[in-house]
Amino acid sequence: MLSRGCSAKMAAELVEAMNMVKSFRVSDLQSLLASMGRSKSGLKQDLVGRALRLVQTEYSPELLKNVRQLYETRFPKSTAWLGARRPESVPVTYPALNSSPRGTAQGTDYLNSIPKPAPPPVAEVKLVPLPFYHNLETLLPPTELIAQNSEKLQESQCVFELTTSQVEQIRNSSELRPGMKSVQVVLRICYTDSIGVQEDQYPPNIAVKVNQSYCHVPGYYPSNKPGVEPRRPCRPVNITPWLHLSTVTNRVTITWGNFGKRYSVAVYLVRVFTSGELFNQLKHCSVESADRCRERIQDKLRFDPESEIATTGLRVSLICPLVKMRLGVPCRVLTCAHLQCFDAVFFLQMNEKKPTWTCPVCDKPAPFELLTIDGLLSEILKETPEDVEEIEYLTDGSWRPIRDDKEKERERENSRTPDCPVVDICVPEVNGHSPAHSGTNQTGKSGSGGASAGSGSISAGSGGGAVVDLTLDDSSEEEGGGGAEDSEDTDDSQDSPAPKRGRYDYDKDLVTAY
Repeated sequence: MLSRGCSAKMAAELVEAMNMVKSFRVSDLQSLLASMGRSKSGLKQDLVGRALRLVQTEYSPELLKNVRQLYETRFPKSTAWLGARRPESVPVTYPALNSSPRGTAQGTDYLNSIPKPAPPPVAEVKLVPLPFYHNLETLLPPTELIAQNSEKLQESQCVFELTTSQVEQIRNSSELRPGMKSVQVVLRICYTDSIGVQEDQYPPNIAVKVNQSYCHVPGYYPSNKPGVEPRRPCRPVNITPWLHLSTVTNRVTITWGNFGKRYSVAVYLVRVFTSGELFNQLKHCSVESADRCRERIQDKLRFDPESEIATTGLRVSLICPLVKMRLGVPCRVLTCAHLQCFDAVFFLQMNEKKPTWTCPVCDKPAPFELLTIDGLLSEILKETPEDVEEIEYLTDGSWRPIRDDKEKERERENSRTPDCPVVDICVPEVNGHSPAHSGTNQTGKSGSGGASAGSGSISAGSGGGAVVDLTLDDSSEEEGGGGAEDSEDTDDSQDSPAPKRGRYDYDKDLVTAY
């Protein structure tokens, strides 16, 4: 009996040390790891995992002393390391499902034959409905976690039993994936507040043990922003794999940090939906017709005499703002003022993994109950080609595609035709001379042959080079004086020196086009 008691004490101290480690900051984790000769580099989640493995594998008085000192440094009010622990034989129980929280008699109400003290009267706490969880039955209504002493780390217990029909529902349900049933028993925790509906909120240092086995609690999401600690998603905790699927009593122990806030816990039998099942519900129950969408567009574009700016059209992108791909099923929120849509399938899949239920366009709340499929934009997506990424709604409810500037420029280039005829003048050099020199030397002979001295702007020499006259006008005809004079001047041109050039590198009258 003595050894069994010692092992139980060691196990209790080990669990408490692990819960303390989970409450440490980065500096505390680094100090603990450095004192034990371990690496202290990495992100916080890496440090937490390394410290927890250290506590589990190297249980020693020195290690527990270091953990205790770091914990008391962070929480100076704690004078003892959970020295006044509540005896295991005195469990903390909750009101029975059919009992009134206003009962005042001590020990007169029972929950599964276990006597309980009556808790103080509290108003009814309502948890927000979750789209992926449909409540089938309430196994334990929202009940407040009550601290037993002034310590920072508390333990609370609750017990419940499953009926035969509830066990059959769980066993006969389909599997979402191997080992996970679609009908589950989930634990939900929220703030104790009777005003409005409460979202799931975990207390600090939370750990859940079901029938002496710790169950998985959702971990932290890594943060992309520097200096921001990871955030833990608060969602229902699936405790089904650790339950007794029979009429045997199930005991749930919750370890939580008592830092001034009040929390309530509840247990439900739920049916879990997938994103595909929610999409089928949305597709069959919440589709806005194309005519109604046109009316909405006309209302937005209707002329307002008090407005100084008249809106003639509204542009809407066909690209989903979530995944930057073309919309498949256009969806939006009924309470949003914009017409821009996002893809319903991707939106549901993202909220299945990380529930935020926020509109990706305007960042306003986007609950599942207010989602609708845009019937008009669904038709437009079928009628437009894949390369159209934007449309514009007009005042009469019609629409037109909008192509980007690059595509317009491409079409303009393809349809553009030259204003002047194209002349092929790719002629090789003749006798070592370029076509320009050959054409220039043959100008007189070409002119004496009567090949349009006054009007021909393109002439061919004996070398075959094409010469374009860009400066010929009426004055040049008068200066030329006829073809005979040109031929006489040409005979002497071989003996005469080269004509003087002006500030340009080419002859005044003729320019060779290459």
